[in-house]
Amino acid sequence: VSSYVGTLGTHTEIKRVAEEKVTLPCHHQLGLPEKDTLDIEWLLTDNEGNQKVVITYSSRHVYSNLTEEQKGRVAFASNFLAGDASLQIEPLKPSDEGRYSCKVKNSGRYVWSHVVLKVLVRPSKPKCELEGELTEGSDVTLQCESASGTKPIVYYWQRLREKEGEDERLPPKSRIDYSNPGRVLLHNLTMSSSGLYQCTAGNEAGKESCVVRVTVRYVQSIGMIAGAVTGMVAGALLIFLLVWLLIRRKDKERYEEEERPNEIREDAEAPKARLVKPSSSSSGSQSSRSGSSSTRSTANSASRSQRTLSTEAAPQPGLATHTYSLVGPEGRGSEPKKVHHATLTKAEPHPA
Repeated sequence: VSSYVGTLGTHTEIKRVAEEKVTLPCHHQLGLPEKDTLDIEWLLTDNEGNQKVVITYSSRHVYSNLTEEQKGRVAFASNFLAGDASLQIEPLKPSDEGRYSCKVKNSGRYVWSHVVLKVLVRPSKPKCELEGELTEGSDVTLQCESASGTKPIVYYWQRLREKEGEDERLPPKSRIDYSNPGRVLLHNLTMSSSGLYQCTAGNEAGKESCVVRVTVRYVQSIGMIAGAVTGMVAGALLIFLLVWLLIRRKDKERYEEEERPNEIREDAEAPKARLVKPSSSSSGSQSSRSGSSSTRSTANSASRSQRTLSTEAAPQPGLATHTYSLVGPEGRGSEPKKVHHATLTKAEPHPA
């Protein structure tokens, strides 16, 4: 708080932080002789030059011309009739900033008091950001900025000590961007550059800070991680392919087992006949007659299957004639049975 006394009264400059309480001084002795003629008036001239009446005492009444933002926060601080016409504002807001004038009048005498009020706003909590690749040998930029606060705002970067013996100073090859104090460049990172970094934004009203962690990684470790990930993906694909091939093979075998009984092969060989050689000519003749009779009775049912057999049984020139007949059921009157496997009987030729 600074003040001085001039020809127009007392001049005071006050700085207060937003959300705090402030009392603007105004003292007089004009109210003691005649209280009924005492007038007190507070005026505010804002930073744009606009002037308005804040509060007035006249004819034993208090009149206020407060805005919605000022209501409940602006009032006389003490007994203005006893000589203390100070103005109190609580809590302070940035809009309260300006030049206040206190005019006291009584019986033709005047007393003026002027107060310049500056409301300081603490920096908002800054936001710490990191730009760049956290690998050994690369460069990283640390950025810190507060969205609001009374200018100027000063930024300060430091390294927090997490273990005993760690240095709180920035790495040796760090550079501060003086055109933008909230930026600092960490050049040529090493493993020792890893740690916790803090940015502090401050002004006349106070300070706020934020932190960011820097973790430097080896380039080789990144390659190993990438190789491990690639290997895992390749292994998973290989396992999937093997499982798929196994399922396909099982499905194929199951399909072949289901379709095998229903197959009809046109090129399959006919069943081979079992040849029986008779012991005597009489039995051969009887078998031949019986076979012929049986063949005629079953011609319609087994014509296709016996066609091949009849062709094979035909005598060839120059060879002894052999008679082949089907061994069928005995008796001519019985219905012929279906022949599953034909049985052929070879008869001896009769002596000429």
